[in-house]
Amino acid sequence: MLTHFGTASLKPFWESSVVCIGTFDGVHRGHAHVIGRAVSLAHESEQPCALVTFDRHPAQVLRPATRPPILATLEQNLRQFRTLGVSICLILPFDQSLAQTEAAEFANHVFDECLRAKRIVAGHDFAFGKDRGGTPEWLRSRYDTEIVPPFSPEGTRISSSMIREAVASGQVERACEALGRPFALAGVVVKGQQLGRTLGFPTANLARSSEQVVPGDGVYAGWAHIDGRVFAAATSVGMRPTVGGTQRTVEAYLLDYPGEEIYGRAMELSFVTRLRPEMHFGTVEEMVVQMHEDVRQTRERLHFS
Repeated sequence: MLTHFGTASLKPFWESSVVCIGTFDGVHRGHAHVIGRAVSLAHESEQPCALVTFDRHPAQVLRPATRPPILATLEQNLRQFRTLGVSICLILPFDQSLAQTEAAEFANHVFDECLRAKRIVAGHDFAFGKDRGGTPEWLRSRYDTEIVPPFSPEGTRISSSMIREAVASGQVERACEALGRPFALAGVVVKGQQLGRTLGFPTANLARSSEQVVPGDGVYAGWAHIDGRVFAAATSVGMRPTVGGTQRTVEAYLLDYPGEEIYGRAMELSFVTRLRPEMHFGTVEEMVVQMHEDVRQTRERLHFS
């Protein structure tokens, strides 16, 4: 996938393309339905599928006081676009200048000049340009356009807001169903208080973006991805009340990890299922007993022996 940031130096070497546009936060199953349609049309017409998205959620600029947390980082989204078969990804920096660009000016520059669009594919609720002037109806009046209807398997509409609520409340299984894969937090491993080492459970402390939604407090079974390797992980999210924690942390115990130092390395934690809520134990010894049980359940839930 050719990835290009901004339009300043973009020189199209293709004659025409099928363009798909959207914010696509989290690239859930509904988004995949829209993108998949664009990829399919591009394949049928032997054209590249060019996807247009933004470097941040538009709400961060348009309504910063009430902006929602993001479901995924830009890098995580790009990985999903690549998996879905997108040929070209144009990432536009969403700032006040772009927000004030009229739909016609945006379309002329991005769709016509930069991407040589012959067909546009978008979701039913997407609009672009100043005051959201580039509505589905506006697009249809100017381009060969396909507007993809809501994706509602079993009568339940999938949306980014629904998934955010599910993740924040700890319903990661529900989020997984809507995403088509487990929800995952991305970040870097940093040093914590290192209490886990003294208890026989050394953990990787994840420093993550404050913009990304975090699962509700509790313990989860999932996977840790580090340097191309994957480990089963029992991950704790919360304040750690038993040991007097003062800030919310995300800490993962990696099952059968060989033990080399991983501070400073990128790590992604996926959340497959919630094992239990966060608990305040009477003693550290009681907490350790429960940690052993958490590890046992993690192996069981992940079918990992």
